[in-house]
Amino acid sequence: MSYRSPLLSRPGAVEASEPDAGVAAHYGDPLREQRLLARGEAVVDLSHRGVVTVAGEDRLNWLNTLSSQLLLDLKPGESRETLLLTVQGRIEYDVSIIDDGATSWLIVESFEAEGLAAWLSSMKFMLRVDVADVSGDWAVVGAAAAQAGFEERLAWQDPWPGIGAGGYAYTGIEESSHPGRERTWFEYLVPADGLEAAVAGRELAGVWAAEALRVAAWRPRFGFETDDKTIPHELDLLRTAVHLAKGCYKGQETIARVHNLGHPPRRLVFLQLDGSQHTLPARGSEVRFGERAVGRVTSTVQHYEMGPVALAVVKRSVDPSATLLVVDGDATYDAAQEAIVAPDAGQVVGRPAGLLRGPR
Repeated sequence: MSYRSPLLSRPGAVEASEPDAGVAAHYGDPLREQRLLARGEAVVDLSHRGVVTVAGEDRLNWLNTLSSQLLLDLKPGESRETLLLTVQGRIEYDVSIIDDGATSWLIVESFEAEGLAAWLSSMKFMLRVDVADVSGDWAVVGAAAAQAGFEERLAWQDPWPGIGAGGYAYTGIEESSHPGRERTWFEYLVPADGLEAAVAGRELAGVWAAEALRVAAWRPRFGFETDDKTIPHELDLLRTAVHLAKGCYKGQETIARVHNLGHPPRRLVFLQLDGSQHTLPARGSEVRFGERAVGRVTSTVQHYEMGPVALAVVKRSVDPSATLLVVDGDATYDAAQEAIVAPDAGQVVGRPAGLLRGPR
């Protein structure tokens, strides 16, 4: 049975489309909801998200061997992002992880949870770990600021866009000017049967508001900016989700080879769209440079300050100063691009210091 949040019964609620079906896109005034959310005065129903738990004495050692992030030193209440990769280094799962001292909580997209739990269960062997898909028992509530009254709840805080230990930034800008610095993000775990009580008396914003703040912060999202060929370098995910000095894990060879000796074949860009159409192109719309197709739009939003903006993945070779064209059926949109991943990202061996950045 498909999920449907009890908060969809709130006045004005309009249900979102996949992959966010089951929760509200908005409650009648999307731009007002964005403003409230950005000021920390609203929360977002993300109760459709998947939640997988890993309990047992060996959990952190075990998860560390499987994933791209160093997890051996994960302290209770500390948040990290980690990736599970294919042998070719392509992103298979993107996981938000927080540990409470006895259990590791893995927050993922709704469509990831079942497969992730099954795959983890198949990898247990004789280790003291217990994997469970508890998506039906737990809900997620998002917020752009710490919420009063939620202090005792387990909360994952997005590390983006910080450069974690062992991480590396693929942007060519000063870190202090990264737009993600303007966004903080928390995801609180709430018992599913207590969701309505947990948000009682609080302003609600829909997932459209959360998406607008995410896109403005250049924050990639699994299933949007990714496809079956995506490697972390293309999305600047080495800054938060990869530890370049940790031990062996599946996909590590590709991570190291591209970082040290090569270049990612594609790169993430931010697009400021021509607003004269009064519409937004669909996700997946073609991005062109002249007559040549060079990529695809991955996320589009109407931002309360910047207007229509988008994220897109384009070929590395595209001139970063060029104006691009987004094509959605008969509609076309001029698009000024801002490089998120620098065109010369990668090939760190022999690179002069001070261009792209490791942790300070």
